[in-house]
Amino acid sequence: MKTFQAARLSLFTFLFFTTLLLPSLVNAAETPEEVASRLQKRYDTIYSFTFDFNQDTRGQLSGRPKKGSGQAFFLKSNAPGENNGKMRWNYSTPEKQVLVSDGVTFSMYFASMAQMIISPASALQQDLTYSFFTGSGDLLEDFTVLPPDLTLSPEDQTTIIKLIPKAKQSQVAEIHLWVTDDSLIRRIEILDHFDTLTVLNFSNLLVNTLDRDNTELMEQLFHFNPPEGTEIINQ
Repeated sequence: MKTFQAARLSLFTFLFFTTLLLPSLVNAAETPEEVASRLQKRYDTIYSFTFDFNQDTRGQLSGRPKKGSGQAFFLKSNAPGENNGKMRWNYSTPEKQVLVSDGVTFSMYFASMAQMIISPASALQQDLTYSFFTGSGDLLEDFTVLPPDLTLSPEDQTTIIKLIPKAKQSQVAEIHLWVTDDSLIRRIEILDHFDTLTVLNFSNLLVNTLDRDNTELMEQLFHFNPPEGTEIINQ
């Protein structure tokens, strides 16, 4: 703002601009722990998520950069004390893939290979997006919350926080979250111990729009019947 000149700037104008700046000043004063806390509180009130995503993975072990996009669905369990949330990722590019879990099993369908791999859903608890979006994870309990790396820049109306897993057996080295002013996640960057970076950008995020009382619809959404001739691999 230009240097304040009392002779030219009325008290009304000064108060008007000060009021406009207040939200930004409040956000700027937030600590990383406060951002994580309000994010956790917001997600604790949400039972379902639907969003479009763009994914970019790159690193020495992953070969050339890999990109993908599609739509994802998450549904928390409505039974107290249960952590069997449901999820589905529909990849439309670069090829059709379906990753789906009903809370008991986790299935990965790859159209190009005509294969579907089935494993217990319990292994998903180590995955940030699954554990957080399905309500079984807690940011402040599971991670050390820090300021972001200086090389990263926030997008409009977002604040970045850095997460370091407390669990020593975690495959993840660090995570950065872009958190909006209304406490939703717009972007996730996940770095593993082999320096492979996965970036997920979310858009068109809808909350609490899935009808979890519609058992038939939920059965269709969180189960996948592969085409005839698909090879099934159980792990």
